[in-house]
Amino acid sequence: MDLVHRCKVGPHRRRALTRPALSDETRDYLRALAGGELGDEDVWIDALTHGSTGQKRDYERLEFLGDRVLGLAVAHWLYVHDHQAEGKLAQRLAALVSRGTCADIARACGLADHIRLGKQARDDGGADSDNILGDVMESVIGAAFVTGDFTRASAMVERLWADTLSGKTGRSKHPKSALQEWAAGNQKRPPRYSVVDTSGPDHSRSFTVRVEIHGVGSIEATSNSKQDAETQAARKFIETHG
Repeated sequence: MDLVHRCKVGPHRRRALTRPALSDETRDYLRALAGGELGDEDVWIDALTHGSTGQKRDYERLEFLGDRVLGLAVAHWLYVHDHQAEGKLAQRLAALVSRGTCADIARACGLADHIRLGKQARDDGGADSDNILGDVMESVIGAAFVTGDFTRASAMVERLWADTLSGKTGRSKHPKSALQEWAAGNQKRPPRYSVVDTSGPDHSRSFTVRVEIHGVGSIEATSNSKQDAETQAARKFIETHG
């Protein structure tokens, strides 16, 4: 009975564990993104797979790697092309590799159409989540590194980030720093940030943050990350009270 039972359920289990191959459309998209042949397609499947699909392998490890590759690629570009002092370079680097910037790049290059999400995550808006888009953008960079080398991955970063690198991202003072200086210059207490609400599923969480300066007022902002909500609140505070 045990042998018969195993023979009956074995193929079903194997089918359940089998991941769909890359579609022709996604394969062509990734070739254009990477600037050449993909190599091991399983790596790219991992890079596009969100944990909500129930697959044993998803993008998290590649996202961890891609984050570091992105940072080095952008830091090298800044070293070569931007001749400001170290402090200014660090400021620009932080803005250029932020989750919000990664998500914006992912939207601009059409990456959302190729992410593998579970039904619930997709219904919950996961394909437009800054958290997911930013993470998958980094995981795809990690895949380019694993299937090629740093030269290939950094070339992809420079293509995708071209307008952002040559634009104003990170050139102005960060809103939280600007607000801190505004408070000091006006002899006010430092701004105080607090999370006043969280909502949504774990993979698409929204944070509402309030920033308050005693004797001046308070402003709230909502975003997919606590850090970005704080930044938006600081920016809105300066626009309103500055």
